[in-house]
Amino acid sequence: MVIAQSKITTQGQISIPAEVRKKLGVGPGALIEWDERDDQVVVRRAGLHTFVEVHAALFGSSAKTKTSINVKAGIKQYMQKRHARG
Repeated sequence: MVIAQSKITTQGQISIPAEVRKKLGVGPGALIEWDERDDQVVVRRAGLHTFVEVHAALFGSSAKTKTSINVKAGIKQYMQKRHARG
């Protein structure tokens, strides 16, 4: 039974239709596996948890996000401290 169809781009990429993503329980950051069985290729979810789910479990969902400006400022401050003369 066909659930959905995808078109292959010129670069060999496809988009996974929403119906398939829901059925597999996958979203951004999730991995999928392509298994060969006889004359068919089967797609399935690779891992039990996405990176986002693991991060939320370890650090809570209220972990503070940092912008690239915050990260760059932090790196600059660290490097200035590390290489300060004196």
